[in-house]
Amino acid sequence: MRYVNLGNTGLKVSEVALGTMTFGREAEEKDSVEILQEYLDAGGNFIDTANVYSNGKSEEILGRALKGIRDDIVLATKVFFRMGERINDYGATRKHILKSVEDSLRRLQTDYIDLYQIHCWDRSTPIEETMETLDYLVKRGYVRYIGVSNFAGWQIEKSLRVSEVYNFEKIVSVQMQYSLVVRDIEMEVIPVCEAEGLSVMAWGPLGGGFLSGKYKPGEFPEEGRISKIGENAEESWKRRATEKNFKILEKIKEIAKKYGKTIPQVALNWLIAKGAIPILGARTTAQIEDNLRSAGWLLKPEDVRVLDEVSQPQDKYPYRFIEWANERVRAGR
Repeated sequence: MRYVNLGNTGLKVSEVALGTMTFGREAEEKDSVEILQEYLDAGGNFIDTANVYSNGKSEEILGRALKGIRDDIVLATKVFFRMGERINDYGATRKHILKSVEDSLRRLQTDYIDLYQIHCWDRSTPIEETMETLDYLVKRGYVRYIGVSNFAGWQIEKSLRVSEVYNFEKIVSVQMQYSLVVRDIEMEVIPVCEAEGLSVMAWGPLGGGFLSGKYKPGEFPEEGRISKIGENAEESWKRRATEKNFKILEKIKEIAKKYGKTIPQVALNWLIAKGAIPILGARTTAQIEDNLRSAGWLLKPEDVRVLDEVSQPQDKYPYRFIEWANERVRAGR
């Protein structure tokens, strides 16, 4: 296992994180603890959860499991989604954040959270209020670093500029959906992160299970997460079962055979090669064992290019115009 800096900080995190959305839901506590132990035994130290996962059960399981080793772990959680029936039990408001961080600290049985993330952009709350509240949490010692998740590029940039203007703590990471079948963030989010020195944590790194390699064209899956979620969900079968995505899968198979790796290991390693931190989610120890073998090595640049080409997103305006115009002026036309 290799380690990288989290954003432009000195904090070292493992090159793959452990996602715990399955804890207390697809995986019972005993199985969750075994998955966690496999990850720790492999040298992982970066664990991601959220207050909304299993309605707090994921945090509770981690709180019990991390006793005695808490300070060895970089522990991340998130806030935004509804956690009660009252009118203010959701969002990125000062009221909801302060209540949620208290609840997360209690469930996690810890005095501090290493990385506290806003789980989604809140359209109804001024970003100044959100960033001021996060700054307060850092200054009081409840939180060490802050990040965001599911933000557009301009929203990330605005968060940074607000912090700059008011001298608030700045975000150090973004957590976004990113995989060989979902590369949308390369248009705006990745350029912002590169310019500002932010880490990119990739959720859904296997496309909701599509890149496990067990699915075939024309055959609706009977098992797995991808078969159970609604057709409008981000990782739905409708979004995944496209001709292009099955071509991507075939190319991954070819490269996996070349390296003696599995399809998921190659798909995850592509993200590592792109500089992202894949968040590994698992329902069983067998899954986490396989996925962990994506770490500790790197695809050759030529194989990264092959995967880049087969999964290249369609050019969109104004990006294609900017590329065309710049090429034109460089050529003197």
